[in-house]
Order: sequence, then C-alpha cells, then structure tokens
Amino acid sequence: MAHDPVQIEQLARSYTDAWCSRDPAQVAGHYVPGGMIAINGGGATRIAEVAQGFIAAFPDIEVFMDDLVLREDGSVEYRWTFTGTSAETGKSTASAQPSSGSQASLRNAGPYCHAVA
Repeated sequence: MAHDPVQIEQLARSYTDAWCSRDPAQVAGHYVPGGMIAINGGGATRIAEVAQGFIAAFPDIEVFMDDLVLREDGSVEYRWTFTGTSAETGKSTASAQPSSGSQASLRNAGPYCHAVA
C-alpha cells in the first residue's frame, strides 16, 4: 500500500514534538491504543511507561528527526537522535548522541503506528 508522504512526514514531526513535550501520554497517543514495545530484547512494556522512563532518566530530553525513509514494501523508517542530561549522573549526552531507527507499519484507519524495535 502506498502511503501519502506528506501525511507520513506530518505524523513523524508530530511524534517528534510529542517526545519534546516530555508528556508520556502524547508519545503513547501516536501508537495503537494499549501499544507495547520491547527495547533491547527486554520484555514488552506499555509505550507510556517506556516514554516516562526516558523522560525521568533525561528530564530535558530533546528528540530530533534525522531522516524518514519510505520503503516500497509500505514500511517507514523513522531515524532519530536524542540529547539530554542524565538525571542520575548530571552529564549531558550531547557528546554521545544515541541514534536509532524505528520501523513502523502505518495502519490505514488512523494516525497510529506500530513500532518494530
């Protein structure tokens, strides 16, 4: 299924803004209701809990959309970087910005995505 590139970019920018709002509910609102994610081989956890964990760990978190790749198979790769100051150590991640890509298959029925991490 071909996706509307403009709609995909708007969703990605809204998702980025949700992270920058530091509101876990806004982040979770971009996923299927009740959505869960497993990070680095861990157990499946509700999206809002994962977002809350990142926000607690990096209270001044800022997320940047580095790239958006629309694939022929209908998947979308959202490439991002975040910066922030560790609540634990007080050190900034600015010198070592973790970068990642999240693949999402977007549903026809609405502005939700299902992350495959």
